[in-house]
Amino acid sequence: MSNTGPRPALSSRRDERGTISLYILGLTVISMVLIAGAVAVTSAHLSRMRMLDVADGAALAAANALDEAAYQQGVGDVVPLSDASVRQRAAQYLEGIERPDSILGWRLASGTGSLDGRTAVVTLTGRAALPMVGTVLEDLGVSIRITVVSRARSDVVTP
Repeated sequence: MSNTGPRPALSSRRDERGTISLYILGLTVISMVLIAGAVAVTSAHLSRMRMLDVADGAALAAANALDEAAYQQGVGDVVPLSDASVRQRAAQYLEGIERPDSILGWRLASGTGSLDGRTAVVTLTGRAALPMVGTVLEDLGVSIRITVVSRARSDVVTP
């Protein structure tokens, strides 16, 4: 059987030239956004880990510091601590540490001290600098705040 019906004119066909370029462009943009997001999330996580390392060091330094009461009352099974001594020693520790470039700023937050007189608690808060998307987020008024808490206790071991 032969097809003798009228054939559509070439001009009436839909022009599909260049559509693959749009698909490739769209996929490229989506890929770049996903890559930038993954880099930003990884950077934020690394900043959190760096801040946690610093908070651990500050808590250890504070736990090893003798409070004034230790000179009068002696040391029992743990080194006695006060809120003031923990805050002071943690602040001294932070001053002696160089802040990484991935963290825009940090400070001791509320909760830093010693609730039971035996355990040093250091709460550190700061802002993370995110590569690739940081300036866009700042223009939108968004900042990535990171808060970490570390605890340390210095037990006295007697032979």
